[in-house]
Amino acid sequence: MKRVAAEIAMAERRIDVLVDNAGAIFSSRQVVEGLERTFALNHVSYFVMAHALRERLVSSAPARVVNTASDAHRGATLDFDDLQSEKAYRGSFADSLQSLRQGGPGFKVYGRSKLCNILFTRELARRLAGTGVTANCLHPGFVATRFGDESGGLLSLGVRVAKRFALSPQQGAETLVYLASSPEVAGVTGRYFHKCRPATPTREAQDDDAARRLWTETARLAHLED
Repeated sequence: MKRVAAEIAMAERRIDVLVDNAGAIFSSRQVVEGLERTFALNHVSYFVMAHALRERLVSSAPARVVNTASDAHRGATLDFDDLQSEKAYRGSFADSLQSLRQGGPGFKVYGRSKLCNILFTRELARRLAGTGVTANCLHPGFVATRFGDESGGLLSLGVRVAKRFALSPQQGAETLVYLASSPEVAGVTGRYFHKCRPATPTREAQDDDAARRLWTETARLAHLED
């Protein structure tokens, strides 16, 4: 992501909109470059891109950052002693049974990463205040994309079946495009949207102290300046 962000910064004189729309869910714990894969892909990649492209965005102001989050954050909490989700995938037998009832440990870890998206957006908006760059996030709904195709095991099968009833990619993109382009939200920042309207995330997702701490911890893990 650092390489890609550097290439974008070199290639583009200005950046009017940065859309962070990566996401995946995995049935088992995987580690890539020292980071748990869900956390790395769904959250740290957003952080790295915004960090690397901040100067270009500010110099292009007015500009916007749009982060895809999810209502899957509801019920999720952050454990700053376990951001790499070792406990989530390696709990007790009783914890495993509870996790299976809720869709498996992969769903729990995914929900935490979406909570990270909202907290990151709040802190990014705070840090960009006064620059002319806004930052908002959204719940697109459950969309029939390639999401979940490589989750592994029964999780992939379950996601594929569920996608028969999912939104089309065009429908799922409506709020994203709205936040990226509508004059109605030109001055709005730090908010969470669903169906092109402001929505209220959970209390955990509105915790500004947690947002600041998550920023600091992510910068440390990504070897970037806070």
